[in-house]
Amino acid sequence: MIKPSTIAIDGPAGSGKSTLGELLARRLGYLYFDTGVMYRTVAWLTLQEGVDPADREAMAQIARTVRIKVTHPTVADGRQYTVLADEQDATWQIVSSQVDAVVSVVSAYPEVREALIEQQRAIARAGGVVMVGRDIGTVVVPDADLKIYLEASPAIRARRRYEQALQRGEKVSYATVLADLCRRDKLDSERSIAPLQPAADAVIIRSDDLSLEEEWQIVEKLIAEPFGSELQR
Repeated sequence: MIKPSTIAIDGPAGSGKSTLGELLARRLGYLYFDTGVMYRTVAWLTLQEGVDPADREAMAQIARTVRIKVTHPTVADGRQYTVLADEQDATWQIVSSQVDAVVSVVSAYPEVREALIEQQRAIARAGGVVMVGRDIGTVVVPDADLKIYLEASPAIRARRRYEQALQRGEKVSYATVLADLCRRDKLDSERSIAPLQPAADAVIIRSDDLSLEEEWQIVEKLIAEPFGSELQR
């Protein structure tokens, strides 16, 4: 069976893209690359430097100058990867609720996206990669071999994010997490550049009532049957 060289997984915050993407990459022997870490890194630097997220040009300048490197985990602390921002380990800092609150604003700027998208495409061109984000199948790699759109209800996604925040020791309420997630959904889906939406040829998987293993079984079938047989025709 010929496996897809590039797998794109898109979906809203908290839908489980990262967890599924990491599992697929590990079982297929592929590189796992969550493109959202690049936007999160820029958002985190914005907060670190006290820059107003509304300052479009300042955001673009940070995106153009920061050197972001994503590698396999370098510390055994539960991380899926290590994110270096100018050689500084920012892996856990970029997943804070403070970053959650501004990342959609930052990622909506065309200048920021243009500064990062070529790096993302270069990684995709190397093949053997599972790429996760919000516009992978529609913008970053529209010719990906297999496109998946993972979705779940806002309540389920907020619960997942809330539990993750508690595990990180953050003091936040479920109501706040849900409100922030709904606000982010609105920003992501209504932005003029690369809005959040499934690609026309994406397979949509609703994960509300699915375990991770059940999601894997669906994707495994996609690879082994319709995708694999179509590649060999």
